[in-house]
Amino acid sequence: MFDKILIANRGEIACRVIATCRRLGIATVAVYSDADRGARHVRLADEAIHIGPAPAAESYLRGEAILEAARRTGAQAIHPGYGFLSENAGFARACMDAGIVFIGPPASAIEAMGDKSAAKALMQQAGVPLTPGYHGQRQEPAFLRAQADAIGYPVLIKASAGGGGKGMRRVEAGADFEAALASCQREAQSAFGNAHVLVEKYIERPRHIEIQVFGDSHGEVVHLFERDCSVQRRHQKVLEEAPAPGMTPERRAAMGKAATDAARAVGYVGAGTVEFIAAPSGEFWFMEMNTRLQVEHPVTELITGTDLVEWQLRVAAGQRLPRTQAQLAIHGHAIEARLYAEDADRGFLPSTGVLRHLRLPQAGTHVRVDAGVEQGDAISPWYDPMIAKLVVWDADRDGALRRMRQALAQCEVVGVVTNAGFLHRLVATTAFRQADLDTALIERERDALDIRHHAATEADWALAAVLAVEESSPAQADASPWAIADGWRLAGPAARPVTLEHLQQQRTLQVQRQADGWQVRIGDERMPVTGSAGGGGYALQIADALFRGSVVRDGDTLHVFGDTGQRRFTLHDPVADADGSGDHGGSLLAPMPGRVIALLAEPGSKVARGTPLLVMEAMKMEHTLQAPADGVVTGYRVRGGDQVGDGAVLVDFEAD
Repeated sequence: MFDKILIANRGEIACRVIATCRRLGIATVAVYSDADRGARHVRLADEAIHIGPAPAAESYLRGEAILEAARRTGAQAIHPGYGFLSENAGFARACMDAGIVFIGPPASAIEAMGDKSAAKALMQQAGVPLTPGYHGQRQEPAFLRAQADAIGYPVLIKASAGGGGKGMRRVEAGADFEAALASCQREAQSAFGNAHVLVEKYIERPRHIEIQVFGDSHGEVVHLFERDCSVQRRHQKVLEEAPAPGMTPERRAAMGKAATDAARAVGYVGAGTVEFIAAPSGEFWFMEMNTRLQVEHPVTELITGTDLVEWQLRVAAGQRLPRTQAQLAIHGHAIEARLYAEDADRGFLPSTGVLRHLRLPQAGTHVRVDAGVEQGDAISPWYDPMIAKLVVWDADRDGALRRMRQALAQCEVVGVVTNAGFLHRLVATTAFRQADLDTALIERERDALDIRHHAATEADWALAAVLAVEESSPAQADASPWAIADGWRLAGPAARPVTLEHLQQQRTLQVQRQADGWQVRIGDERMPVTGSAGGGGYALQIADALFRGSVVRDGDTLHVFGDTGQRRFTLHDPVADADGSGDHGGSLLAPMPGRVIALLAEPGSKVARGTPLLVMEAMKMEHTLQAPADGVVTGYRVRGGDQVGDGAVLVDFEAD
């Protein structure tokens, strides 16, 4: 085994590798960019080396800088995590040439599977079933359009060197092909340095099922069963679970054999994932192989009782696989949700900022939390906006679902917008509860997931009004009646007006203290509220319901956390609202920090609502900003290539 390893990554995977190494008595070296100087993985490692500025291309993607850090610190091996250099054959070969162990597959296997077109040709030779499509080298737009026409729509354009949903577009009709191809190639070039694409038939109602494989240098290859990763948005995984619901033993055996055949075909060593598209009929086709550990590997660990990072270290040190295929078995059910700093109610736009308040579920037998950040850390625009992975386990799927709902309700984040509420609604949908899974589930459940269908009830408004009064009351230094800020007047307690906004609805409520609690007036309705509220927590009885949870006030925003998740209310000050100095009129503002990629409309042109006006890139993904209404684009304030901040004015727009 190794004495010291360097981790060429950041975030939760770097923290996870450090934890496993600490358990095994292995010293660790972290690398960090300017943006990660105080990051959690840097604080946890035994040593830390600075490798460059914030952009990944100038830090985490600089193989020579990482090798130099390994040489300086005497690290015997490098763990690449996932993303960045984890599937870079040149880096794997450079490690070997430098006499440093690359904790991953050999460069030849990465090369064989790194190009999706070449990989599919190799899989065809190995007898692994393939999705119909064009996987060749020709890239002329007209030729690719002709291939798509011949395949039949809908088709999927995919970056040959891609992954993680980047450089991928579904095309419904030939008229949309050229624009989708150009966008796909731009994104692929930006994310992977390679604009090459392939075109495949889009399988209707497909499930995305992947098989975890592991090989050692002694010729042994095993699979650790399947994960169902069908719940996706823009081809990026949102929920993952193991085992796959409805999987028969016969189908599991067939997919496991296909996956291990694929691994043996390239002489695979280490952790890898063979991904398949599966049809409702039970047919399945090879999609790609990820030659690294996957973000969703914890669900496999929980159902098999393994530590796959430890397996990686042992195999890289030349040891045999810890278990044979016959010794591996499935126990229980596990589900993973990815908690991101993103606004699901605004098109999943990334959110950046400092985590001023962060409380995640307590880890234990049934709950695991893999986090790369702590309270006080920042979510920057430079990297993936993941806050944590929530992973739950129980004896069966129904039990795991209950655990996941509880875990999501216990997530408290202030400082950035998160997808916790969206995830809570998602796991509660009828389709997910009944395991009616396919990659279009989120789109099919759009209405059920729409936040507008989960607006605050009258009791929620009353709860928020009471908490707003309590959170804004000054702390009492003594028990003197002159120090009690309860709104008492000679003629009786005064009602305090509280103006709140939630989901663009604004209401003014009257809150009056009483001996046993509060009375809240909403229009003509009066609601008694009893219980306790203060110190950041509450237990309040409203009508026949008991509300328990915590509350955090952040400026003018009140974050109310409870059993059903989080609600945000904006507190309005009538004096401040009268000041219109921050009004930008008809301007289109940047929804997040990023780089302007393209301007899509001519200044002075008349456009319809929803017309694409500008393309931004943030966190390696393209985001298209659309006209908010019918009107005229009067001008642009930016040019292609400009880096802009959150809220920057991009387009001057005059609505009809």
